[in-house]
Amino acid sequence: MAHGGATGSFRVESLGSLVGSPWIYAVVALSVLLDVFLPVLPSGVLVITAATAAAAGTAADVPDILVLTLCAATASVLGDLVAYRLAWRGGARLDRALARSRRLRSAQERLGAALVRGGGALVVLARFAPAGRSVVSLGAGAAHHRARDFLPWSALAGLSWAAYSVALGYFGAHWLGATWLATAVSVGALFAAGAGAGFLMRRRPRPSEAS
Repeated sequence: MAHGGATGSFRVESLGSLVGSPWIYAVVALSVLLDVFLPVLPSGVLVITAATAAAAGTAADVPDILVLTLCAATASVLGDLVAYRLAWRGGARLDRALARSRRLRSAQERLGAALVRGGGALVVLARFAPAGRSVVSLGAGAAHHRARDFLPWSALAGLSWAAYSVALGYFGAHWLGATWLATAVSVGALFAAGAGAGFLMRRRPRPSEAS
């Protein structure tokens, strides 16, 4: 396939000065870390765009997909840990906020039952669902669930989300070219996974319904 210079083929690699710098790791890490508190941050879009640019570069270019994956996963776990610890030490204001939020109360109940059973699929699902990461991390801390029960699942969730996001951008660029179309398709697949995760979380039985 020719690389031609047609005006209709604006490519993600034209962002090289932005995503081709080592600073992209810091930007990705900060975005992923903070979106547990500000779910509107487009951290997933940023990871996919960086991975798309990586697919367009050479082995000597940045970002590197392995480093990008580890960076995003580590930042995800650190953000979860910060939210967990803040909620653990929360106080009366947080308790009132939790009491007013049916979604947070429901997440606390379901998460508690899942961790007691030794399964943390809810934590992994929540990492893909819109705002689910925030709800679960804050809920786990507010309910004083043990860190050794929550954090290993948080690590699995962060790694799964990071690997999936990077893979979408990287392989999307290889299949469709390093274009904005590839990025848009990859972002659409990430949102579809989020919608599916949100649906599955709503479908999970409550503790009182479990046999």
